[in-house]
Amino acid sequence: MSTAEEQNLSADGAAHLDTIFKQKKALRSLVKRDLKSLDPSLRSQQDEAIQRIVLEAPWFKASKRLCAYISCSALREVDTSQLLSHILQKPSTESDLQMRKKLYVPRVEDKNRNMRMLHISSIEDMIANSMNILEPAPIDAEGNDREDVLLADEPVDLLILPGLAFDKAGRRLGRGGGYYDTFLTRYQERTKERNWKQPLKIALSYSVQILDEGTIPLTPNDVLVDALVSPSGLIPISPAALEICH
Repeated sequence: MSTAEEQNLSADGAAHLDTIFKQKKALRSLVKRDLKSLDPSLRSQQDEAIQRIVLEAPWFKASKRLCAYISCSALREVDTSQLLSHILQKPSTESDLQMRKKLYVPRVEDKNRNMRMLHISSIEDMIANSMNILEPAPIDAEGNDREDVLLADEPVDLLILPGLAFDKAGRRLGRGGGYYDTFLTRYQERTKERNWKQPLKIALSYSVQILDEGTIPLTPNDVLVDALVSPSGLIPISPAALEICH
């Protein structure tokens, strides 16, 4: 292939990506508008329903180590406060202690898509950042660095993910920062290196955030989710998610 042909091909690829980014931007505006017009009491009911479904799910109960996002009301993300409280509650018996899950939550490091998932064991481990979103402090109360999930010796079995919109093929539309796709790609590489099983990727979604299949355009960096939890229940997508339904 000549240099000119290669340049044409890369120009076509760049133009195609540019079109996809424009489509995503337009889609984000539509979904944000729909979220904004969601009645607060209905949103609150959906928050309750989604979290109850997760808390009662066998796949959640069986998880030992997981990553979960800390919801931000201003961004109209599905609430995770009940999930986090449940995971972080102090064990009162020996069997509670054995059942206790290990939790990692996100900390954005910079504007270049770098986000770490750090281990916390209490709500007090979090501080508000410049955007008033709770994040784990990088150092714990004893002055030690918090454990980063990408450096941990054991795999997580569950990732609870946010997003702006989803479709029933598992496509996820983020907010455009690329933080989650970058993290998910890195974590997939880590699991392959260590020969670990891929964790189950479950996204929480209000009804208005679920779009028709194929509506969300894909770029090579986009990572698909295994299942959605909507107010009406679990929507399994991947073979791994279908397996947990039986």
